[in-house]
Amino acid sequence: MSADTPAEGGRATDPPTPFADLGAFVAIPRVGALRLSPDGDWLAATVQTLSPDAKKYLTSIWRIDPQGGPARRLTRSAEGEGSPRFLPDSSLLFTSKRPDPGAGKARPEPGGDMSSLWLLPSAGGEARVVAGPPGGVAGAEVARDTGTIVVASPVLPGAEGNSAADDARRRQERNDAGISAILHESAPVRFWDHDLGPDQVRLFAADPDLLPQAGLDWAGRDEQGGGAAESGEATEFAGLRDLTPEPGRALDGQAFELTPDGTSLITGWWQWDPAGESHSELVMIDVASGKRRVLLSVPEFDFSSPRVSPDGRSIVCARETHATPDRPTDETLVVLGVDGSGESGESGRDLVPGMDRWPQEPAWSPDSRSLYFAADDGGRRPVFRVDVETGGLTRVTGDDGAYTELNVAPDGRYLYALRATVASPPTPVRIDLKTGGEPAPLECPGVPLALPGRLEEVEASAEDGQRIRSWLVLPETASASSPAPLLLWVHGGPMSSWNSWSWRWNPWLMAARGYAVLLPDPALSTGYGQEFIARAHHQWGARPFADIMAATDSVAARPDIDADRVAMMGGSYGGYMANWMAGHTDRFKAIVSHAGLWMLDQMFGTTDHPMFWRPQFGDPLTNPEMYQANSPHLHISQIRTPMLVIHGNKDYRVPISEALRLWWDLSSHQAEAKFLYFPDENHWILTPGNARIWYETVFAFLAEHVLGQPWQRPALL
Repeated sequence: MSADTPAEGGRATDPPTPFADLGAFVAIPRVGALRLSPDGDWLAATVQTLSPDAKKYLTSIWRIDPQGGPARRLTRSAEGEGSPRFLPDSSLLFTSKRPDPGAGKARPEPGGDMSSLWLLPSAGGEARVVAGPPGGVAGAEVARDTGTIVVASPVLPGAEGNSAADDARRRQERNDAGISAILHESAPVRFWDHDLGPDQVRLFAADPDLLPQAGLDWAGRDEQGGGAAESGEATEFAGLRDLTPEPGRALDGQAFELTPDGTSLITGWWQWDPAGESHSELVMIDVASGKRRVLLSVPEFDFSSPRVSPDGRSIVCARETHATPDRPTDETLVVLGVDGSGESGESGRDLVPGMDRWPQEPAWSPDSRSLYFAADDGGRRPVFRVDVETGGLTRVTGDDGAYTELNVAPDGRYLYALRATVASPPTPVRIDLKTGGEPAPLECPGVPLALPGRLEEVEASAEDGQRIRSWLVLPETASASSPAPLLLWVHGGPMSSWNSWSWRWNPWLMAARGYAVLLPDPALSTGYGQEFIARAHHQWGARPFADIMAATDSVAARPDIDADRVAMMGGSYGGYMANWMAGHTDRFKAIVSHAGLWMLDQMFGTTDHPMFWRPQFGDPLTNPEMYQANSPHLHISQIRTPMLVIHGNKDYRVPISEALRLWWDLSSHQAEAKFLYFPDENHWILTPGNARIWYETVFAFLAEHVLGQPWQRPALL
């Protein structure tokens, strides 16, 4: 996008935008997952919309026409539906907590408050439950040729005979006794926003002839309570055979996939050592016997997210290199034979050895000869194609899009995906792989949107000569005669990039209120090569800070920017940078720190993910140098800028202790600050009401310190 190109939907003739009203903004439908049916006739998309009481978001599944016809909503319930998957006949599987209308009085609801697996037949009719173990269904995958189903479900350890009835009984006993305690004997104990345990994720293979397709409930009983239950089959998970008994924490957060013939399952598998270190293996599990075989295992690599080729001969998976004090993490895609043979070596064959980018979301071509993937690249996230045999690499998309959810048509002619930019939310598109051209948008709820401004791409030079590129969002009113106040927003990660739409950190809400927003990609950002990340491997604070200030100073010198009214915001790593910048410059009128790291050695021991820190920062007790060089709290005495601290109590990645310590340090040093605390939110502020109050508070804080307006406390705080 050139520097004078208007943002999509940002012209003066566009209809009024929803960004001037927070109520209208939170009500915009939001498209998520996208999955193509096996026959290629339609796409299943998940769409989030406000619940009737506007207190939460509900996810439903919509039918998207690949030819661009009208979109149609398929599911509707008060509990919502998600995770669409297809059987070979294009019948739709999905997960939902909705009650089963076919359950008799004597029959328990499948999963209770947990998600069950539902089936919507391709020939029409009502959806029905096909699996509802007591711990719920955490995920499901289908063999593309045979329709074999494998579901992931949490199960309490030691369930007698691995039975659903015993698991349900033990859950009820814990509930009746008022017990919520969890005994941990090894790491990990938390993940992002929830506790791990006491149940463990297991994988179950579904035997189609035993599933409740003809009136059988989750325990294998018929409508009258007899049948399978009387024959003893009720001790099983309704035809779900346990493939991974007593896995511990091996399957937490792991993606899995079946071979096309349904005989084997490929999955990541965590290995934990007593010191809390971990690495993820790639394993194959025989669906008939449950026998597990390790395909790839190297302690310095994590293997995950496998995809099996349509011909069933090859596996591609993500391989991430562990960071060390000498080098940052690196990511690529590796391929190996399903039988473990071929030129794979112990760590797999790198598919793109000459590509200095991080490939993500691989999708096989129908002939199994090519692989499509997306990768951050210079503020975009284009699609690439690699020839699996030769390694020949081609860029498929040439526009400014950031692509996710890649789906290749059965005949290989089209690629379907979600396309987003900083100026447009995720939209299903069709890409012609033969003729090229612009992606064709497909009809879906919530898009397109009219925007209150325009988007420009800008560049600056750091003091070491490194090019630093950014996106600049400008309000419609910005001009030399009416310069706009500037907000600097630093992204999280830190290995990330401002290259796509954000519902949580949406710059257009600020543009609607007259602010320009600078979105820089400093050192540690992805899409600029491994050396760009390595520039700040030992300098999380100083090196990105210098890059960011170079970008800020360059933009502030423009005639349409008011250099005397500049503020700064950031969340997660961006919150860390907010805290760092507060102690290293008084350039800003105000700083907003959301979920920011403050005291690094404290963070090391309280985060849910300490294994991320020790390999690259060292142990803070024996090697404190990196922590002392990069910890913002050591500069508390230098903070002169008013700060708004924001944090959620359920944030386990950056624990609430960081905000509590920051708030105390600011208070005890008489720094001007406010603390916006969310007792029931996590690393992100997800519920509509809390998202609105988040923005209302930020608006009021910036208006006071940047615009010179009197402080107005939000009415509901």
